[in-house]
Amino acid sequence: MSKKIVFFDIDGTLLNHQKVIPDSTKKAVKQLQENGVFVAIATGRAPFMFENIRKELDIESFISINGQFVLFENEVLSKTALPTDEIERLNEQSRSLKIPLVFLNEKTMKANVHSNERIEEAMSSLKFPHPEFDDTFYLENEIFQVLMFCTEDEEHHFMDQYDQFRLIRWHKKSVDVLPIMGSKAEGIKQFIKKAGFEMEDVYAFGDGLNDIEMLQAAGTGVAMGNASDEVKQHADVISDSVDEDGIFNGLTKLGLI
Repeated sequence: MSKKIVFFDIDGTLLNHQKVIPDSTKKAVKQLQENGVFVAIATGRAPFMFENIRKELDIESFISINGQFVLFENEVLSKTALPTDEIERLNEQSRSLKIPLVFLNEKTMKANVHSNERIEEAMSSLKFPHPEFDDTFYLENEIFQVLMFCTEDEEHHFMDQYDQFRLIRWHKKSVDVLPIMGSKAEGIKQFIKKAGFEMEDVYAFGDGLNDIEMLQAAGTGVAMGNASDEVKQHADVISDSVDEDGIFNGLTKLGLI
């Protein structure tokens, strides 16, 4: 029997809306591991943003920053940085429109403004403070993702302006800026190639727009009940909400626990 692997998104999937891991989820993940199913995380967060979750669930492997930084059992498998010249252009354009940015690598994040209400609001939804100011951080470090704090009405300023970027909304006032081909799905492909899994044995749970490619690519894509209809239409299975034991019930339905 081929070995199976399950990838879990974090926000709205492993974490409920209070940013807490439900007891039923902890139980389900432990049962998976005891059943010999490999467990990994696939998230838009950077590694430094979910160390406590990895420790609590005893998970050592992950797809992070929407596929731009992939680690398998403490070995970095791949990393994809955004081109500095394009970040520079985005930085200049966003400044002219008074739209702030936050630059991320695997270790930290820095803002190009000292203080901003949009950054405060969006980051607080993840239980993180406003990042420290460093508007040259992208010039001195590899950047795997930029957070751009714009509304939907402001996105048109940036659409079709950057051949090497794509925008994925994660908050009403913020989007992820990713490489044009960047996604959790691409990260999973790198991961399973190294780890020796087949895509047909991959299960993926998610709820956000940045999970769509992952749900499509996985052998079995599972949308949480709290996902939008746009996300659910790309899933093979729809489970219950994160606040209604969605992971435990989904894994039970699939016969994995």
